[in-house]
Amino acid sequence: MSKFYARRRVSILATLTGLIASAGLFNSPTASAALPTPVSAATARTYLASLTVATENRTGYSRDLFPTWITISGTCNTREYILKRDGSNVTTDSACVATSGSWYSVYDGATWTAASDVDIDHLVPLAEAWDSGASAWTTAQRQAFANDVTRPQLLAVTDNVNQSKGDKDPAEWMPPLSSYACTYARAWVQVKYYYNLKIDSAEKTKLTSVLNGC
Repeated sequence: MSKFYARRRVSILATLTGLIASAGLFNSPTASAALPTPVSAATARTYLASLTVATENRTGYSRDLFPTWITISGTCNTREYILKRDGSNVTTDSACVATSGSWYSVYDGATWTAASDVDIDHLVPLAEAWDSGASAWTTAQRQAFANDVTRPQLLAVTDNVNQSKGDKDPAEWMPPLSSYACTYARAWVQVKYYYNLKIDSAEKTKLTSVLNGC
């Protein structure tokens, strides 16, 4: 078995939650993203302690090196699959394009009723993965990472919030909703551990601080 696949698989219970959708943008949630439940804070702290700390290197990075989106189920590609998973009362056409529904963004607490207002975030950004080890992967391995619907790596969030995050790690960006910090840190560490990715020192310091408060 290759080093890429050597990490012990973590059993994840996927939760599907949501409330009745209504039109427009609200201050309280009307649907809740169904990110696969991350490992516990205690497990995340153990994983974090085992990750290799190293300086990041973005030389040679291109988003095209991480093929996305791919077909996940039937006519649904990765984006469409996550929109259906994370939304409430989502309806789709024959091509699996979301035509209606409601999406609650756990990053900022906004609820949207147009899929065009929602991005699918790579919780650990593709460029961050490249910086911390994915540069040595095959294209097939990078494709698997970019379209991973099993780990807590993909979720539907407000588009401009996702764009403000960009390729930043937790030392540089955390979700505006502080109540989501613990979940975010647990998920980040789980993904990095599963894929045997490195972390830099500032990233580890921030994650340690957040996880110690969970």
